[in-house]
Amino acid sequence: MNAHQGSLSPMPSDPAPTIRLSCGYGTDRGLRRELNEDSLLAADPVFAVADGMGGHEAGEVASRECVSALRQCAALAAGSRDATAADLQLALQQADARIRELTNSRAGTTVSGVVLVEERGVPYWLVFNVGDSRTYRLSQGKFEQVTVDHSEVQEMVDAGFITPAEALVHPRRNVVTRAVGTGDDAQADYWLVPVEEGDRYMVCSDGLNAELTDNQIHRILSTTAGPQDAVDSLVQSALRSGGRDNVTVIIVDARAVLNTAAQ
Repeated sequence: MNAHQGSLSPMPSDPAPTIRLSCGYGTDRGLRRELNEDSLLAADPVFAVADGMGGHEAGEVASRECVSALRQCAALAAGSRDATAADLQLALQQADARIRELTNSRAGTTVSGVVLVEERGVPYWLVFNVGDSRTYRLSQGKFEQVTVDHSEVQEMVDAGFITPAEALVHPRRNVVTRAVGTGDDAQADYWLVPVEEGDRYMVCSDGLNAELTDNQIHRILSTTAGPQDAVDSLVQSALRSGGRDNVTVIIVDARAVLNTAAQ
């Protein structure tokens, strides 16, 4: 088996039992790649996917080191709700330095994800992104891509030179403009989004959205109840559509009870 799945249940010792999280995750080498250069982290409060670039084992090292830096960040300790964008950026800077040291700047990684945080007792999703891995949100019936790709084709779409449909088949579609561990820019973009009852967030490497349209992704997310079942369905759908790249998906669902005094 070159696939890996798992699920996460809420921790009974969570200090703030106002939100129940359930999570599923999976990764697959795909049908054409020899190695899986994706890495993932799915451990409350952080859910992140890193997609390594560099070939051979270098990309695998880059994504692994990025996830390791997030795992070791004190502000992202199990059950913590205190992380800030500054905490995340420091962890990514440490990952950037470590990857450059290990690979002589020959490899890099994208990374995208979401962290559950609290501000004055109110829960938020802190979404972050470097490169063209993505974080999507399905909430209150609305489906959207939260992150914006750091890629040449996204810049061309933004400038009106090509359409989103043309970007999917453009010869430069795999060229990223920001990465951790290589290039000139490892700065993440950040979004702070209030938690809504029933939120479903999906984080993925581009091996998913290169094979499935947003409409196909939306259909699976909105019709499959369990997060692990939804992950498995998405990964298998990507493989059936060609599986030309590594495919990694995390889905985290939130059941938020904001007014605990009323319980």
